[in-house]
Amino acid sequence: MFAEERQKLVAARVAEAGRVSVTELADRFAVTTETVRRDLATLEQAGILRRVHGGAVPADNVSTTETTLSERLVQHLPEKRLIAEAAADLIAASRPGSVLLDAGSSTEALVDVLLGQLAARRTSDEQVVITNALPLADKLAGVPGHAVHLLGGRIRGLTRAAVGQETVEAVERLRPDLAFVGTNGVHVAFGLSTPDSEEAAVKAAFVRSARRVVVLADASKLGVETLVQFARLDQIDAIVTNADPEPDLAAALEKAGVEVVKAGKR
Repeated sequence: MFAEERQKLVAARVAEAGRVSVTELADRFAVTTETVRRDLATLEQAGILRRVHGGAVPADNVSTTETTLSERLVQHLPEKRLIAEAAADLIAASRPGSVLLDAGSSTEALVDVLLGQLAARRTSDEQVVITNALPLADKLAGVPGHAVHLLGGRIRGLTRAAVGQETVEAVERLRPDLAFVGTNGVHVAFGLSTPDSEEAAVKAAFVRSARRVVVLADASKLGVETLVQFARLDQIDAIVTNADPEPDLAAALEKAGVEVVKAGKR
């Protein structure tokens, strides 16, 4: 295969997956990692992608880029469904009395799974669910099995989530048993991050408040840094993802005492 042909295929793979690692590309095209790095450098110079630690992301995937909630809801759907099912298993295993749900497409997928389980079980047990996300509260409101508490604050149109000082202060007065938090990036050095400072402040409050913090992150978030850090790796308890982290990130998570739950392994 000529270099130009391989580079076109590499670019297509990055665009499709959202993030790919050097080792994955080397295995896929049966070339050395050094060859892959040269290909990525060429494609970055052409403005087609952006190199990140251990791999590459699309060129428009920069630290301040943030897609709308409606766009996120149709991205990586099979992966998010698997992550949601694994997260629901954690709830079933620990039976927390109170659950804090962050805004986002991954937590919305979790709510969809929980609603399906409730319909099947027809349980009378009530669980307190607290969220800053309008779509999540709307789906859960009035459904038997959940007492829903919606946090107040300014509603951010892009994510339909309550943010601001009022939201942060409300979270800080809580001590929920379990929190599920979404993220735009999970990085070996930078930890967990998101592009918006107000969203980051609310997520940081979630992390500080909950007794146990579980991060939901599909493979496209692994190894990525965005603008604002909201937690270090050692501030979370577990991460549910659909891919094995790169060796350096896996080592950092292990050192921080973070449990890595691989979605799809049931």
